[in-house]
Amino acid sequence: MKTIAFMGAAGALIAAGAASADVSAIEIDSLGDMGYGETYRMYAVVGAGERVDAVFGNSSGNLTIGAADGMSFYQNALGGPTSTSINSAFFPLAPSLEWDTYVTIGALYSDGSPFAENKLLDIGIDWSSFEGGGAIDTDNGSWFVTPADPQGGEIGGRVLIGQFTVVGGSGDGYADLVGQVSIQGKDANGETFQNIGVNWIPAPGALALLGVAGLAGRRRRR
Repeated sequence: MKTIAFMGAAGALIAAGAASADVSAIEIDSLGDMGYGETYRMYAVVGAGERVDAVFGNSSGNLTIGAADGMSFYQNALGGPTSTSINSAFFPLAPSLEWDTYVTIGALYSDGSPFAENKLLDIGIDWSSFEGGGAIDTDNGSWFVTPADPQGGEIGGRVLIGQFTVVGGSGDGYADLVGQVSIQGKDANGETFQNIGVNWIPAPGALALLGVAGLAGRRRRR
């Protein structure tokens, strides 16, 4: 199978192709309306001892996350597109920052919470639309951590990949958030897996795997 390598600043490798599911579901938790819109946290559900290293889009499946028609993302002026820009020390002075919309792997804030530090990186993504309340959309970009970074590891079988506050949201994140993601990680044996074109649908725990190649055999490498 032809592969297309995508190298990030920390050496993250993203290759084209479809794979059977190691991410068993995308779960979206609702935190309610804190005054800025309905806030949701999106998680990749994985097995015990597994991890997520990258959320990406490539020629086999765009990375796109947006708000449903008539809705938009709340973006705080003190925040940024990723969790590295969310300084929780500012929350007492600027409580609205806590409900900013941003992406991540594992860590909630710039201090790494609930991990010791936040080493999230990104490459190839134009954040301008997202920071203006619109969608993330790329076929050649990623946010990622290295396999040595603890924050990619599952907690309770899940890895946080983003917080999204939807202005005009209904309270149902499965309906208010639209799009698809591709995910790369490692299983409990340290073998790499990929899921191309993972799409959440309006039912908790449901997962659809899409992509131009359809479902294919599991792709692994050490």
